[in-house]
Amino acid sequence: MTEYSRTQRIGDQIQRELARLVQMEMKDPRLGMVTINAVEVSRDLAYAEVYVTLLGGDNEDARKKTIEILSRASGFLRSRLAKLMQLRTVPELRFHYDESVARGQRLSELIDKAVKQDKAKSGTPKASDEDT
Repeated sequence: MTEYSRTQRIGDQIQRELARLVQMEMKDPRLGMVTINAVEVSRDLAYAEVYVTLLGGDNEDARKKTIEILSRASGFLRSRLAKLMQLRTVPELRFHYDESVARGQRLSELIDKAVKQDKAKSGTPKASDEDT
């Protein structure tokens, strides 16, 4: 049985609280629909790497702007986390764009395209298939 470490539990709690704080308490109109995908906390609880994705207008400019907005608000978010969580120190928040969702979607589209092309090729009988 794998042990569920303290840093993982803290990361999960930070993820839940940040998702609520970003959705309910951040008033920046430039901030779109942000999803907190994962939070990885360092072993010494000094840093928390926060991975986010955007819903809707997902382009390079929107990503950079969102990360910049969240980074500037990290002090506010950290102080709110301190009030919500029972920790001696709250980790410093570092925001990153999580490209795994977009990469997975791109791979899925490529697989679908390959399957469609394969079906189109196999749908027409070949000369060697007719002879047998």
